[in-house]
Amino acid sequence: MSGTTYINRRTLLRRGAGVGLGVIAAPLLASCGDGGTAAKAEAKSAKLLPTTTVRNIGIKADLPGTAAGVPSAFLKYPANPVRATKGTPLKGAEKITAVTETFAPLPPERGKNAALREIEKLLGTQVDFTAVPADDYPAKFSTMVAGDQLPDVFMYPETGGVDNKAGFLQATCVDLGPYLSGGKVKDYPNLAAIPQYAWQGAIFGGKLYGIPLARNGSAGAGFYRADLFEQAGVSSLDQIDSTDRLVELAKELTNPKKKQYFFISGATTLLAQSTGAQSSWKHDARTGKWTYQLEDDKYRHAVEIAAKLYKAGCYYPGTVQMSGAQKAQYTDLFKNGKGAYVYDGMPAYLAPATGYVDAMAAIDKSFDVRPMVPVGKDAVAWTNNTALSNCFVKKASDDRVKEILRLADFAASPFGSVEYTLIKYGVEGVDHERDKDGTPVLTKQGTQDTTVPWSFLGSATPAFFSATSADATRYVHEAYTTLIPLLIDEPTLTFSSPTWDSKGAGSLNTIHSDGIKDIVTGRKPMSSYDALVKKWRNAGGDKCRSEFEQASQQQAAEKGKK
Repeated sequence: MSGTTYINRRTLLRRGAGVGLGVIAAPLLASCGDGGTAAKAEAKSAKLLPTTTVRNIGIKADLPGTAAGVPSAFLKYPANPVRATKGTPLKGAEKITAVTETFAPLPPERGKNAALREIEKLLGTQVDFTAVPADDYPAKFSTMVAGDQLPDVFMYPETGGVDNKAGFLQATCVDLGPYLSGGKVKDYPNLAAIPQYAWQGAIFGGKLYGIPLARNGSAGAGFYRADLFEQAGVSSLDQIDSTDRLVELAKELTNPKKKQYFFISGATTLLAQSTGAQSSWKHDARTGKWTYQLEDDKYRHAVEIAAKLYKAGCYYPGTVQMSGAQKAQYTDLFKNGKGAYVYDGMPAYLAPATGYVDAMAAIDKSFDVRPMVPVGKDAVAWTNNTALSNCFVKKASDDRVKEILRLADFAASPFGSVEYTLIKYGVEGVDHERDKDGTPVLTKQGTQDTTVPWSFLGSATPAFFSATSADATRYVHEAYTTLIPLLIDEPTLTFSSPTWDSKGAGSLNTIHSDGIKDIVTGRKPMSSYDALVKKWRNAGGDKCRSEFEQASQQQAAEKGKK
């Protein structure tokens, strides 16, 4: 996997994509010979982590964040953006090449892109940026690796890449520890504001290789139609005090004659968090035992409930069988009013134009979509969205590495800064105009110019803002105020397993996901659950467990010597 936890946003939505990349990438790794690092299980040293500091450029949040991890929220866009980098950070540097995925249409070329030209002017050099549609990116990455054609800086595929990741990184990429670990990161103050949980997933082979594309810690529990819940007498999620009450609500808000269903997707995810099930792995530090989600009785119970709800007709027909590649189909069903609940990662909520808030308001202003949270006394939140992925820097001279890190620091400029405004909204008067409230509003040209995915080179400190709905900004801030205290430990952030890195988001994930779909839809009985667990274990799950146990035992032994 990439530098994320097991069930990140895209993994939940596009399970199984990217399988086989390690085979395609094998020629490069084979060429590394004995010089490459053999992949091994290990505990990730906290000494490698950058010292995270709060980034304050003088812009005050309307709804402040917390030290525990609730992001700040802004109800208005700052009237006077402030610089977050100094001078012209890449003045005199040779052009930099970059390749990342994108979820947006491909941007116009430099001559037709005012925002790109202005950003390069502020940087002081040219950036040849190749943006690749997300679904095509794994294949693009494999081609680059196999042909030894990696750019200066590149994004690692979210769904997994090469088999021996540690060997690949050692052979091709810069160890960023000497530049970023501990207090060294202070030279890049915007990168220093990235939450430490995101940096944990950037360590491989005992070294800090990645620049994390940080997220908010948890992907949340999806979205719901508050207007429909209100019709059923539920004006607050606190009223849903158990999974039994959730089941009742699902049945009450399902009416096939009106083509109205409760679930569009993600029932198992919501139910599992509400029953207190673990996210991916659980590590008992006292016994050293590692257990996987499928082996958790609470998760099994959530699957059983989901199957009963499917049998009761609470799912929109056909959506459970849809793959992540068909995400637009099932999310559009929700946006068009065909369901009361859908699972999607929280970043999709406030996304301009295409996000749930804006898209649904354009369809029907009576649709009141809000972030869902796990419900009931046993509820937990999964630490499953610490980072989208990581960017890596191809081996280069010391000066060149520092230049690329300055580019990443520029890309990670915080909300409301001059740099952030250029990246998100482009050039005022060309790409955007300010409305009566001072909010930048993209012009037709701006919707094209601002699709360069600069934010996939370095992530700004998480923050919430909606140009169209202050209420929605409050709702998402309230949701994280609930979610953050419910977060449970994610041990894969601090321990690594080579088999998990190579198969967790690929073949093992496919076995897990396909098996659950079979049970939920009734293609297989609940009694087949044990066979699914056995199949997953034999396909590499037990090997992952063994490697995680080895890493945690080694850490315990080292602590015992002190």
